[in-house]
Amino acid sequence: MKRRFLALTLALLLLLSGCAGNGGTNKDDGEKNNTGENGDAGGSTADGSPKDKTGQYTLSASGEACISMPELSGEAISATEDNFRVFYEIFVGSFSDSDGDGTGDLRGIINRMDYLNDGDDDSGLSLGVEGLWLSPIFKSPTYHKYDVDDYYQIDPDFGTEEDLKELLELCHERNVKVILDLVINHTGPNNQWFTAFKNAHKNGDTSDPYYDFYSYYASGETAPAGRTFSKIPGSSDYYECNFSGSMPELNYDNAEVRQTMLDVAKYYLDLGVDGFRFDAAKYIYFGDNDKSAEFWKWYTDELRKVKPDIYTVAEVWDSDGVTDRYFPALNCFDFTMAQTDGMIARTARAGDVNKFVSYVDAYVERVTAMNEDAMIVPFIANHDTDRAAGYLTEASGQMKIAANLYLLSSGSPFIYYGEELGALGSRGGANTDANRRLKMEWGDGDTIRDPEGSTYGSTRVSATAAEQLGDGASLFSYYKKLIMIRKANPAIARGDYTALSFADTNVGGFTSTWEGETTAVIHNTTQNETTVDLSTVGINAAELSSYIGVGTASLEGTALTLSGQTSVVLKVG
Repeated sequence: MKRRFLALTLALLLLLSGCAGNGGTNKDDGEKNNTGENGDAGGSTADGSPKDKTGQYTLSASGEACISMPELSGEAISATEDNFRVFYEIFVGSFSDSDGDGTGDLRGIINRMDYLNDGDDDSGLSLGVEGLWLSPIFKSPTYHKYDVDDYYQIDPDFGTEEDLKELLELCHERNVKVILDLVINHTGPNNQWFTAFKNAHKNGDTSDPYYDFYSYYASGETAPAGRTFSKIPGSSDYYECNFSGSMPELNYDNAEVRQTMLDVAKYYLDLGVDGFRFDAAKYIYFGDNDKSAEFWKWYTDELRKVKPDIYTVAEVWDSDGVTDRYFPALNCFDFTMAQTDGMIARTARAGDVNKFVSYVDAYVERVTAMNEDAMIVPFIANHDTDRAAGYLTEASGQMKIAANLYLLSSGSPFIYYGEELGALGSRGGANTDANRRLKMEWGDGDTIRDPEGSTYGSTRVSATAAEQLGDGASLFSYYKKLIMIRKANPAIARGDYTALSFADTNVGGFTSTWEGETTAVIHNTTQNETTVDLSTVGINAAELSSYIGVGTASLEGTALTLSGQTSVVLKVG
């Protein structure tokens, strides 16, 4: 397939040191509002650059531009390379409510697609994400839906299968991929399979095909060490439930279970889904990573027979030494990167970029040696972690430079919904994950409510989406510009990654070569302006393509000067 790159028009969107942009506003029906009546069209940018009536930006009087985005040729991209995308995780029940019941739904996402990706790379109005990860949408008794009762029914709170089809069609029209959160380690307590399993044990009917559908041990046997079991009602046997008594674990030594769960995935691939995020992947065989990884190799190989370009990523919440075991089968989220003490946050706090890029370099080289289709999948936070804006504040500049580090990098990064607004949320004293999954702060009358059990305070964001969309200096606009820069420089994500090590400074970066083009990205995470000599890392000729951060950048010969908390993209000659 061919991917449409940003045209030269995009060069006019990001200007001067402020690099101001425009968001427009979205109405509840998802229609873009580009007129001067209700939106932000007309007027001027935060730095004084004039806007035209469509919200496009024109050059300032000085003619200077901090972003240089020449038109690219649109080379053919393979199925593997097409998966190097910026994804956006949506916790569906907390995102956008279309019917006034307070619960987010698929129709709400459809209505907000112009916010996420309006299908026009040249408009500069939407966030521009290239993929959506939807939290579980199947029928379930809980708000989070990680305990599925029926894999073939969309939860009524979220809509219908027709809604899903409509969302998929809309996304595909805009070159946005959609992956579903598929929870196959365990089911919900009311799943008909579990009901049949319990009845078979209650009746002692070992011939029942559901008798060993779930993992269990019989009365008189010794319980497997380190695992959690609950008694099967009406029986002396015990079923495995390591997460919760209401999350019974399937038995993957049973070929029928394997085929059943394979059929579920195939059903949604046939429906048009582009792939899956696999929950709790290392628990398929509790405590046995090698056996779990072997299962995933079989499972994903079977799915690739249906969809060769399927996007798959697993939650293996562990160290790199453990996640490495799964890479022959599929990509894994990089938890070493994430959370308050992860590589991204530590580096964003004026840390050594040289250590960061050396880590990425070694990671990419290691996993691609195991699987040529492998990639790094970085993120700062997700629905199971405290939100990043609580420990990387926007005011300190750390949130912006952190975004630079992982969005202007190799692989396929994931943004957690609301991260682009600086949304807050943490477990806190109530010790509930609901506080990490708070409602999206649209600020335009959306009737979305917080999930049940949340206790978080009233301060959620410094400015709502509606307020940030029309503000060229907002965090939303900053994320939008980062994604634009990434798209305009496809080598950043896809190319052969080589870390650049600068001596006696925390400034660092990398080069990435793809399709004969070499791009360099250099970051200064400190508060101080720093000059580095590119020739010391083998770059003797380069052109400054763009910079983004709290300051400016300049290049004279091989002398690159970067303001604090600022990143630069270079075309290497």
